[in-house]
Amino acid sequence: MNTWTNIKTIAKRELGAYFSSPLAYVFIVIFLLLCGFFTFFIGGFFERGEASLVRPFFDWHPWFYLFLVPAIGMRLWAEERRVGTLELLLTMPITDWQAIAGKFLASWIFLALALALTFPVWITVNYLGHPDNGVILCGYVGSWLMGGAYLAISCITSAMTRTQVVSFIISLVICLFLILAGFPPVINFLQQFASPRLVDVITSFSVMTHFEGFQKGVLDSRDIIFFLSVIAFSLFTTSVILRTHRAG
Repeated sequence: MNTWTNIKTIAKRELGAYFSSPLAYVFIVIFLLLCGFFTFFIGGFFERGEASLVRPFFDWHPWFYLFLVPAIGMRLWAEERRVGTLELLLTMPITDWQAIAGKFLASWIFLALALALTFPVWITVNYLGHPDNGVILCGYVGSWLMGGAYLAISCITSAMTRTQVVSFIISLVICLFLILAGFPPVINFLQQFASPRLVDVITSFSVMTHFEGFQKGVLDSRDIIFFLSVIAFSLFTTSVILRTHRAG
């Protein structure tokens, strides 16, 4: 019980920190504007002639998150190190895991809020036609899990450095790799030189490959396990880095 109380305390502290600065509002506004613009204009929603969010809406999420998620994750630990409060946090009567879980959950909840605020897009699609809302819901679940994977990676890079810009750049590069490993043009290029088995291994590490099933309305346990594994591994790596700081 005490463990969950500590996690909730840290999460509330982080959420309060987000909304006490312009960062949260800027992120949400930019995310909503990008979603609306790319869905109805760049994504060719009206030209498709079908009420669906599979391609015009969810296709862009891996790319939106590539820049926006590292921007909200870069401050998680880098800011603590910069202002000198990391040592104070680690000496409080909480474990490293409780601090990590609290900070991560706050960011993940914040991302869920941003996703929930895209409901006007869903309402518009239902007004214009009769989409499969089960598929749309599945897409939202996949998008949230993918965003969590990006955030967990940002936790690592934020714990590594006291400079938020450096954290942002490193996490962007790592997340870009996770996208390109399953990006169709990259796959086609690899198939010309590598064996099909090697190509399959590379694409298995891509968020694009595992997000595709959610877009089609398929809740495949392998895709869910992939995203949860990335989150768990990244948070474990973050704990190792924090233990190094504590020992130092």
